[in-house]
Amino acid sequence: MDNVSDTSVQILETIPDNSRVSQLKTHFVDAFNRNPSFFVRCSGRVNIIGEHVDYCGYPVLPMAIEQTILLAMAPSDDNLVHLKNIDPKYKPFKCNINTFTIDLPGSTGPEWYKYFLCGVKGIIEFAKPAHPRGMMVVLSGNIPPASGLSSSSAVVSASVLGTAFIHNIPLDKQSLATISADCERFIGTQGGGMDQAIAYLAKQGCAQFIEWNPLRATSINLPNNAVFVIANSLTEANKAATSDFNQRVVECRLACRFLAKKMQINWRDMWRFSALQTAVNYSLEEMEGITNKYLTQLAYTRDELLNFFEIDADDFAENLLTPNTRDAQVFKLRQRALHVFQEAIRVNTFVEVAKQQSPEAVHLMKQLMRQSHESLKTLYECSHPNLDKLVQISDSLNVGARLTGAGWGGCIVALCDGMDQCVEYINYLKQSYYASLKQAEGRNLDEIVFATSPQRGAEIYLMDGTQTFIE
Repeated sequence: MDNVSDTSVQILETIPDNSRVSQLKTHFVDAFNRNPSFFVRCSGRVNIIGEHVDYCGYPVLPMAIEQTILLAMAPSDDNLVHLKNIDPKYKPFKCNINTFTIDLPGSTGPEWYKYFLCGVKGIIEFAKPAHPRGMMVVLSGNIPPASGLSSSSAVVSASVLGTAFIHNIPLDKQSLATISADCERFIGTQGGGMDQAIAYLAKQGCAQFIEWNPLRATSINLPNNAVFVIANSLTEANKAATSDFNQRVVECRLACRFLAKKMQINWRDMWRFSALQTAVNYSLEEMEGITNKYLTQLAYTRDELLNFFEIDADDFAENLLTPNTRDAQVFKLRQRALHVFQEAIRVNTFVEVAKQQSPEAVHLMKQLMRQSHESLKTLYECSHPNLDKLVQISDSLNVGARLTGAGWGGCIVALCDGMDQCVEYINYLKQSYYASLKQAEGRNLDEIVFATSPQRGAEIYLMDGTQTFIE
């Protein structure tokens, strides 16, 4: 990323000529009796390999997909944020931009508008505009919610971009990706930044090998015969609605600190595996080795960890847990650590295989994806019977597949060898999985199981080709 077009979000002077944009514009005019000033487009993503390792500091390999969040936006003069969604099941919302708050979600997960407000709050707190402006917003999304394709993170990232643009803040991709990742924590999600990074750094036709500290993306050309398919299990999984996701994050942090203490390193300063690996100058294979050596129990109780770390219950709950994991009594440190190190090895191997472009590349990549799913199922325990069923069907057709996204439902990503296998695979899934699935009744299956290819990152489209609305 060494030129302006690579480092800054593109601002295009013409809007796309398609029915979704036209429909969104019509909704905006009906809602606010004026045209929008600009549109924001932000894609969903599929993570090809590298699940639950980004928040541990290890690289991932996602790509942006065709499904997107679109925003129609304009500044307002009343200090209010006016939010509407073209889907009538999502109720309108408005609040004062200077005084709004974001409460942590309950058992049903956050309301849709809170994801947008995360982005607004992120710009206000991290970019600190001198005079926050109200705005009018209408949202259109065709990324299936709670499917593991980053619908919520795409809303947050689109909000960050639109709010930054209204406030004339530089549209540096890396800065906006970092803000977007940080501000999703306002609703309690302790993610690692992959979803937000690919939202901005994606490039057409390539997967992105995304590394952290500093954030950087390297384009990876995939074999010409590699065709990826996304299949939605139609089991929804909202990671902000339960403690499952944050429990895994906490277990990884505890495992990291446990290993640090065993190796006589200041454990309070260590909470990412990658930082610990750097501190001890070990390979990933050696990190796997010390996990097997020191993390010998299949589960650790809260009392056992209090004794090991020599801390009291209040210190443990306040400084080592998250608000929605403070009642947890049992922690599986060994399994989580083994998954992370082994998955990080798989990511590196996958990228090297893709670069070599050998005749066996797709076959080897399929094997790595199968291994990834088995690890997520058995070590990370974040799969679901419907995801496992899709993967089993895939295996029977010699298609490599794994869950993608946080898990507990959502989608699988599958790798086919050429378009012929892809077409056969999709048709077989429609017959063998979706035909008997109650949730699929009356649905357009082409929106549920489909081939995909890497898309470009977030963009802004000016309504009339000018930016005169920016102060």
